[in-house]
Amino acid sequence: MSRATREAYRDTLLPMLERHPELICLDSDTGLFSADHAAAAGEQYVNLGIAEHNLMGMAAGLAACGRIPFVNTMAAFAASRALEAIKIDIAYNRLPVRIMATHGGLAAGHLGPTHQALEDLAVLRVLPQMTVVVPADAAATEAFVEQSLNVTGPLYVRLGRKPTPPLPPAPPPVIGKAQTLRQGGDVVLAACGPYPVLACLAAADVLAGHGIEATVLNLHTLRPFDTETLVAAARPAPLVVTVEEHWRSGGLGGAVAETLAEHAPTRVLRLGVPDRFVDTVGNQEHLVTHYDLTAERVVRTVRTALDTAALSGTTL
Repeated sequence: MSRATREAYRDTLLPMLERHPELICLDSDTGLFSADHAAAAGEQYVNLGIAEHNLMGMAAGLAACGRIPFVNTMAAFAASRALEAIKIDIAYNRLPVRIMATHGGLAAGHLGPTHQALEDLAVLRVLPQMTVVVPADAAATEAFVEQSLNVTGPLYVRLGRKPTPPLPPAPPPVIGKAQTLRQGGDVVLAACGPYPVLACLAAADVLAGHGIEATVLNLHTLRPFDTETLVAAARPAPLVVTVEEHWRSGGLGGAVAETLAEHAPTRVLRLGVPDRFVDTVGNQEHLVTHYDLTAERVVRTVRTALDTAALSGTTL
């Protein structure tokens, strides 16, 4: 059943507040917590209004005093408006602030480029001490919120807005450890986030019909990055294709290319939103299709690359 990752976060956090009095939820008037939710959280919920920079500063102060703040904001604002406070107040001091960033990627497509977050993974993953996680469905979100209590230092979690389909059954995800959703030796498909991971799984089914067996990796943690799993999957394969709901620069594709260039050089093709501001208005599903972050494009990309190499007699 489809479910929004942001709602899965909220519904997981509320009972955790009861069990852990050191937790506190700081909101920026996102609307995620209704009056009933706020009442259930009591004094462990504070709505600071639309003041994201102050939100991060207050979270840092509370964390320095022994609390563990969960901060609700939109991904676009966390990666830009509040970035200085995240860098200096939170990351520099290694404080255990959990930044729960909704409307990640193209989820706020209906609001235009000001509210879309296509740079957040690139920005946040370069900050020292910062753990960066992108759940691919509601179940993963629940797992990561629970596991966040064991994360040292700050954590950034990229969440969506509307319900997205669940992934097929798989071992529970663990922060810092890539999920291998399918194994094959001909190509590696690496993705993060709901629509990209589902696109890679669907593409793997189609490619199998063409005799091409794909490994599918859900690289949900961009920092700390699971180098070992990626390198082990990429070494026997001539091609790695990354898919992400992010600009092509700096996000998952960048992390994969950097890692393989150092540890297991191979050809990497990065699929993402073109490196320009989105000039089309529409909901997330429309924009994901408009920018062709689809299974069909993954299949075309893989087949073209492999066929071209075979015709030229070269290795990828």
